[in-house]
Amino acid sequence: MSNLLLILLMSAGGVAVALQPSINARLAEKTGFLQAATISFAIGTLCLLLISLSSGQGSFRRMGEADWWQLSGGLFGAFFVAMTVLGVPRIGTTAVLALTIASQLIAGILLDHFGVFGMRGIAIDFRRGAGVVLLLAGVVLICRR
Repeated sequence: MSNLLLILLMSAGGVAVALQPSINARLAEKTGFLQAATISFAIGTLCLLLISLSSGQGSFRRMGEADWWQLSGGLFGAFFVAMTVLGVPRIGTTAVLALTIASQLIAGILLDHFGVFGMRGIAIDFRRGAGVVLLLAGVVLICRR
């Protein structure tokens, strides 16, 4: 896969992440916030299952060899979806996304710095630290009323 294609796909993923909370929040008006999160996750799971089974790549057979923490990603995803469904109607899509992005980057810079989960360590330097500080300033500006 070329880097350009990856950049385009990641950009499309970013748009999808921006759309999802508002769509799920509207669904929650009809079903309830936990039910909307459940429906969203179930539809996503079904789509991924069908794509996985039809792709001919990979296998579910070795899932039993994974450590418990390697299977925890779905819990974090479910928590994220539920919190966005809860947050969007109360503080707005922009504030939810700003807080989400800032939290992701802060967690990411710490994960990189300490090389968590066996990943290559990338030290926090001035540029990265300044980027996080500027991002947090943006979050404050967006979330202030």
